[in-house]
Amino acid sequence: MSGLIGKKIGMTSIFDDNGKNIPCTVIQVGPCVVTQVRTKEVDGYEALQLGFDDKTEKNSTKAQIGHSKKAGSSVKRKVVEFQGFDEEYKLGDSISVDHFTEGEFVDVSGTSKGKGFQGVVKRHGFAGVGQATHGQHNRLRAPGSIGAASYPARVFKGMKMAGRMGGETIKVQNLRVYKVVLDKNLLVVKGCVPGHNNSYVTIQK
Repeated sequence: MSGLIGKKIGMTSIFDDNGKNIPCTVIQVGPCVVTQVRTKEVDGYEALQLGFDDKTEKNSTKAQIGHSKKAGSSVKRKVVEFQGFDEEYKLGDSISVDHFTEGEFVDVSGTSKGKGFQGVVKRHGFAGVGQATHGQHNRLRAPGSIGAASYPARVFKGMKMAGRMGGETIKVQNLRVYKVVLDKNLLVVKGCVPGHNNSYVTIQK
């Protein structure tokens, strides 16, 4: 589906018509520049490559600089391809937050916060083993048994164990657009989106 690239600003809350407090996320969306137009004749599929957030040429490769000059724009930090645009766009065109309308539903993708190495209680929601009294030592947050003995004599793949948590691509679906602030390129959606503040996200219709 068609969409744009944005940057997560942070969370806030607004009141609806019934006086209910709604938690919302503010996202700076665009303006995104069309850096490449994919066609069926050349690439085998139709899509638009969009760039967002300027990057200095000093920290860019020659390939990135040359690619951006074809579109007549500066080098972009984040480049993503989107499909399904109804409108016709040319190389170098700019798409802003007015691509979205209030009341519609969007999907937001981003990279979740990295938590490092975590145990099974935090990572998988285990309840913990045993009681806190009656001679219990230090096994409250332990995972317990992870397999059988002589058969199958191994641990099955996919066993929920301690390990690195976070830093994965997460998509949150069907978030309602509560407000579109055109003069500041802001999009206010209901609920939370993955990632830390100032992290890049993609918003799809």
